Amino acid sequence: MTTAAPTPTDYLRANAWVESDHPDVVRLGTELRAEHPDDVDFARASFEWVRDEVAHSYDVQDPRVTLSATAVLRERVGLCYAKSVLYAAVLRSQGVPAALGYQRLRSSSAGFVLHGLVSVHLDGAWHRQDPRGNKPGVGAQFSIGTESLVYRVDESLGERDYRTLYDEPAPEVVAALTGTSDLLVCQLPAELAQP
Repeated sequence: MTTAAPTPTDYLRANAWVESDHPDVVRLGTELRAEHPDDVDFARASFEWVRDEVAHSYDVQDPRVTLSATAVLRERVGLCYAKSVLYAAVLRSQGVPAALGYQRLRSSSAGFVLHGLVSVHLDGAWHRQDPRGNKPGVGAQFSIGTESLVYRVDESLGERDYRTLYDEPAPEVVAALTGTSDLLVCQLPAELAQP
C-alpha cells in the first residue's frame, strides 16, 4: 500500500503479486498493446481480456486458489481480487499506472465481504474499473467517463468504498487466500484495517 502522497508512477512497479515484469504477463500486455496503441484503448482491451478470459471462481464453482498475476494467467480462474491483480499487472507491463482498490459490500450469507477493483490512471485522472466478469444480472463494463462498477455501495447498509490506492493486494486479502487450499470454503475478509 502506498500511503504518503502517492503519484501515478508509484503504481508502475512489479511486486510479488502484481508481476508486471514476468515474461508471460509482458507477452500478453505486448500483444494487446500492439493491437491497441492508445492508452485508453489498451486499458479497455486489457479489461475485456481479463473480464472475459478469466473465469470468476464462484461463478464456475472452481476451488483453485489464485492471487498472483502469473497464477491467474496460468489457471484462467480467480476471484475479483485475483482478476484485479492480473489486470493491474498487464497495464503496468505497458507503462499504464494501475492500483488495486476495494469495496465493503453486504453479503447475503456472510454479513460483509470485500470486493476487489482496479484504479487506472488515464488522461490525468484515476478511473475505477471492475474486471469481475459478467453473468446474468452482473454487467462489468470499462468506463473512463461515468463510473460503471458492478456494485453500487449503499452506505445505509454499512457498505463503503475504500479510497486507498494499493500497489499490491491488501494484507487481509493475502492472508485469506494464502491461508486456504479451497477457495469455495475460504472465509473472505469483510473489511480493511485501513480507511
